[in-house]
Amino acid sequence: MKLFSTLVVLSSLSPAIGNADDFKGQALSYSAGAVSLEGYKVGEGKRGGVLIVHDWMGLTDKTKTKADAIAALGYTVFAVDVFGKGVRPKNPEEARANSAQYYTNRTLWRERLNAGFAQLVKISPNKNLAALGYCFGGTSVIELARSGTDVRAVVSFHGGLDSPTPADGKNIKARVLALHGADDPFVSPANLSAFEEEMRTHKIDWQLIKYGGAVHSFTDPTAGTDASKGAAYNSSADKRSWQAMKNFLEETFAQ
Repeated sequence: MKLFSTLVVLSSLSPAIGNADDFKGQALSYSAGAVSLEGYKVGEGKRGGVLIVHDWMGLTDKTKTKADAIAALGYTVFAVDVFGKGVRPKNPEEARANSAQYYTNRTLWRERLNAGFAQLVKISPNKNLAALGYCFGGTSVIELARSGTDVRAVVSFHGGLDSPTPADGKNIKARVLALHGADDPFVSPANLSAFEEEMRTHKIDWQLIKYGGAVHSFTDPTAGTDASKGAAYNSSADKRSWQAMKNFLEETFAQ
């Protein structure tokens, strides 16, 4: 088992190919069974393909902006639509109710994720493929890996990490990077321990980085800055986690 406890930062890693403002994508319609979905594709980068999974509010402009930024690093990017075309919760209550069906039906969840991944495979000129996500999306990318998908790297930003079926860890082919707010009240110490045990048991190449003072949603400026609410933006953790993600993808794809 290879366990990387630190990241080596090289000045040559992940230089921007362009300005994110110059990368504007387009909608891409696809389906999962009888359900119509509408994702967002951007960039034609040669470094690899990156799947982005949205948070529990669905595929919004916030996720598309992240996709544009990653495309500017030289990647082909596809932002998946897990919920279905036009299904966009209007508030946290709707988001909680809508996302619950995926947490209780991991088979459905994985089907939607793999339908999106199939689109990335089609559009990416480079078969170095990765997946990353935020909150709900952070949990999603690890579920994608647990389904046995042939993805080389997954990055979870403040996602839930435990699994109701930890034995599925045997299916993971990817290197795993989990970026976690050390004071996130929505992820219990028991859940973190379960994730670590799953990774160790199945000899996954994994990293877990905890950011002191950060809570849930630390990359989301719309979450406000009041950490006492349990979800808040943290500029330092946002910048550090973005750099960690860039280094991780470069390191993975260089192998």
